[in-house]
Amino acid sequence: MSATTGVMTSSEYIKHHLQNLTYGQFPDGHWGIAHSAEQAKEMGFWALHLDTLGFSFILGSLFLIVFYRAGRNMTVSTPSGFQNFIESIIDFVNENIRGSFNGNNPLVAPLALTCFIWIILMNTMDLLPIDLLPKIASWMGVDYLKVVPTADPNATFGMSLGIFILMIYYSIKEKGAGGFASELAFHPFGKAMLPVNLLLEGVGLLAKPVSLALRLFGNMYAGELIFILIALFPYWIQWSLSLPWAIFHILIVLLQGFIFMTLVIVYMDMAHQKEH
Repeated sequence: MSATTGVMTSSEYIKHHLQNLTYGQFPDGHWGIAHSAEQAKEMGFWALHLDTLGFSFILGSLFLIVFYRAGRNMTVSTPSGFQNFIESIIDFVNENIRGSFNGNNPLVAPLALTCFIWIILMNTMDLLPIDLLPKIASWMGVDYLKVVPTADPNATFGMSLGIFILMIYYSIKEKGAGGFASELAFHPFGKAMLPVNLLLEGVGLLAKPVSLALRLFGNMYAGELIFILIALFPYWIQWSLSLPWAIFHILIVLLQGFIFMTLVIVYMDMAHQKEH
């Protein structure tokens, strides 16, 4: 805050909007919610971002409820517009699976659909007015509230690590432990170049979840930061800048969900391939 006006400076405003609502252990041993960025840093690695977890859970629950209701009320003779919309999304996901996945695994379709819709819902939070929910939260005594879960690397890395675990599991299940190990050790240069093969294949394997997480996080963090910067301008400039950026950002919101889903399908297909 400015010492003379009590109003946030531009730097303080940006830092405030980029700070998560953090719960963790203070240096003196007690647990609680951080009331400053410095306190949040002191909590270390095991601190929880309550806003990321909360919005992720709420939006995930919304996805499940909406699709459950669509499935329960589904009719063949007179489908509603809502049913047609849900079916068009499912058909779109199925078309991508048929084009990229050659294995036989009933998990892939629901996994791809969940990633696609859940990420789009979380990304869409970036289109809300930047001060709306944080201001409401401040009236309720909450100091910080970051409303875009995918702008938090903890969320994107959590999802990508989940996909990575599934990749390893199905690689071993489909190829056997020996087959998976030989894939890492003997490709692409054969047995004579085993150390080089391990290095290249190991880096390539670990790069998959890292790139999956960073691509989504980087795009959404940059989009959120631009909205915050636009909010620093006078109101008449804000509207002239925020509306075009919001329209363009809709493409980013959808595209990032599509890219994440597509890569999940491709990575699962690679895990099911018997020949590398």
